[in-house]
Amino acid sequence: MSQKQILPHKELVSKLKKVGSSSFDILKELEKKGCHTSLRSLERFFKNNNLSNISVKKTTNDSLREEVAEEFNLPEDINAKVVWLKSKRMSAMIKVGENIVSFEDMKKEFRDFALNYSPSFKKIKRKAIKDPHCLVLDPADIHIGKYSSIEETGEAYNQEIAVNRVIEGTKGILNKCAGFNIEKIVLVVGNDVLHTDNSKRTTTSGTPQDTDKNWYDNYIAARDLYINIISILKNIADVTIIHCPSNHDYITGWMLADSLSCYYNKDRNVDFDVSMSHRKYFRYGKSLIGLSHGDGAKMDLLPLLMAEESKNDWADSKYRYWYLHHIHHFKKFKYQTGTDTPGCTVEFLRSPSGTDSWHHRNGYEHAPKAIEAFIHSKEFGQVAKVTHLF
Repeated sequence: MSQKQILPHKELVSKLKKVGSSSFDILKELEKKGCHTSLRSLERFFKNNNLSNISVKKTTNDSLREEVAEEFNLPEDINAKVVWLKSKRMSAMIKVGENIVSFEDMKKEFRDFALNYSPSFKKIKRKAIKDPHCLVLDPADIHIGKYSSIEETGEAYNQEIAVNRVIEGTKGILNKCAGFNIEKIVLVVGNDVLHTDNSKRTTTSGTPQDTDKNWYDNYIAARDLYINIISILKNIADVTIIHCPSNHDYITGWMLADSLSCYYNKDRNVDFDVSMSHRKYFRYGKSLIGLSHGDGAKMDLLPLLMAEESKNDWADSKYRYWYLHHIHHFKKFKYQTGTDTPGCTVEFLRSPSGTDSWHHRNGYEHAPKAIEAFIHSKEFGQVAKVTHLF
């Protein structure tokens, strides 16, 4: 019935389709004619009357200038460098003597601009080393922007303390690793690096937080912190940055990781995995290592998930590890495949962040504050755990 209502207006519908009007705009014009129909009925009408693939009339700059002159009572020989056409059916900018720039052209121009913005880095050439190791540096649950009052909780925590602890902890870890030959560094970012995810001072899910400074101040502080750390690390070995999405900063945490990957996109000593996958895997020698925030899949499922999601690396590895976060204190579990052989080790990491009001009231406190790292041998798996306590 609705299509029969449209039929008397076929000429109008055809004309609007030819000039590029959207289905919603056509529905509005039909309503003015007293024809009330649905979007689905209109789309069926297009199909039944061979209007679906109708070619849109291409408009030249000259004809657009004529249309502007007619609609706005301007002289046809208007001599302007730029003319904006804004009507009910279109909005376009006309540049006299030039073709109209397409969206794809604008996107390419912006992408090229963004890529050119990142600085150039000279590739660091490294000598081959004997008995190489991989350092997994994992500053967990930094919570930049968290506020803790010493009068209420017994300890202070704010943006400045958070940043300083990560820098101090990184340098402390590197000092403790001086006896190992490091050929590769994996830096884990994310895991609630930012305390809130919006201007309302809440987490991604909307839980209110005690905060220090504005969200954008904390974002800039986090970005500068990681640039500082990466600059230190890449002078030791090539760096892989892996992002773990988390519950406090699900959106801004990814944006932070993505901005770092854009900044370092020309650096051949740094590479990134900033996908939104909640579980990340990488191989080093005989070790298979999984990374996740720790607030998602149940812990006892993780070994089987690793075996399923990283089949080839599971088969080719001898030592398997999960490094988790979220709970701010140390826990370790071993899932055995034999009497004395752990098939997978699952470990939760400590956090450097202070205790805020909510955690203090509920008694979730007094766990050691720390930044932790792991050293992996190609042959023997994890050979050392390095902790910098505050």
